[in-house]
Amino acid sequence: MDTVKLPFYARVALTLLAVVLVFFILSEASNIFIPLVFGLLIAILLYPLNRFFEEKLHFGRLMSPVLSVVLFIAVAISFIYFLALQFIGFSGDFPLLRKRFEQMFDGVQHWLSYKLHINNRQQTDYINRSINGIMETVGHSISNVFLGLTGILLLTIFVLIFTFFILYHRRLLMRFLLQLFSKQYQPQVREVIVETKSMINSYVLGLVIEMALVGIVNCTMFLIMGIQYALLLGVMAAVLNIIPYLGIYTSIVICMLVTFANTGGGMAMEVGIGLFVVHLLDSNILFPRIVGGRVKMNPFITIIAVIVGEFLWGIPGMFLFIPITGIIKLVCERVEGLEAWSILIGVDEVEKKKKGKIHAGELKG
Repeated sequence: MDTVKLPFYARVALTLLAVVLVFFILSEASNIFIPLVFGLLIAILLYPLNRFFEEKLHFGRLMSPVLSVVLFIAVAISFIYFLALQFIGFSGDFPLLRKRFEQMFDGVQHWLSYKLHINNRQQTDYINRSINGIMETVGHSISNVFLGLTGILLLTIFVLIFTFFILYHRRLLMRFLLQLFSKQYQPQVREVIVETKSMINSYVLGLVIEMALVGIVNCTMFLIMGIQYALLLGVMAAVLNIIPYLGIYTSIVICMLVTFANTGGGMAMEVGIGLFVVHLLDSNILFPRIVGGRVKMNPFITIIAVIVGEFLWGIPGMFLFIPITGIIKLVCERVEGLEAWSILIGVDEVEKKKKGKIHAGELKG
């Protein structure tokens, strides 16, 4: 069957229209796609364990994914429990922290009274009005906080459900993907699927390496500065650093408060500045090279993927769009006519041996 070659401007217009349509669908159906993609990633990570249960221990097709998901839940709960214990340990410094804040507040009151001629009564009235306004705002936002926690709980439940069903029906899903293409292209499709599993596992390994390097730098910096709880704070900051944007600022606030309670304001400022410098080095050097390199993406595309992910899906999108972009690169490498996009996404390297190409028009109807 002869194909009609469209003019360049028509192809560009259709491509832009397709991109806009895909972005619109991803944004509007985010409540479906976010847990589904999370479930796919976790299922790929748990696949070796599920296969071990099924083939080596002979637990069966139903029990193997159940045990894999339960073990994943146990590890996640243990990690959360460890963080909760460390936070309880921090609570021992709360009385000292409150005392230091009271001293600082008294100093600010005296300074305002001396410099701006605002007496203590006026300051107290203003603070009381501000506190009342804050409490009203907090009261209105309690329902939003509750809905947010409920949404996170529902998201977690759906992620675990999708993970189980993807593991349980993995053979059916594999046959479905293969049947979408002609038999001559099925080996290439299978190769893409295998490389996708390897890439996702490498991506998670990259996150672990990044967390370990940031933790070593943080702990070393705190030990040199003589900070109390240096190892604990360094590890906590490295773990929270995995959460884009929100994590680093949360860790800076916690570390500064703990340091302020034990030493003083000057050292607390040094801790905050030090963590922020480490974050800048990590976000501009370590993360694009280590994590982006694990999925064979250049740092420029990695940063764009994070920004687009945050725009479409918020914080979850920052995690998910890096492996999604890596999967797009693997597909573009094997679809004739899309090789240019794989070059744009990939890294500069010597051209490897040519692989079998899948024609975009060979998708079965």
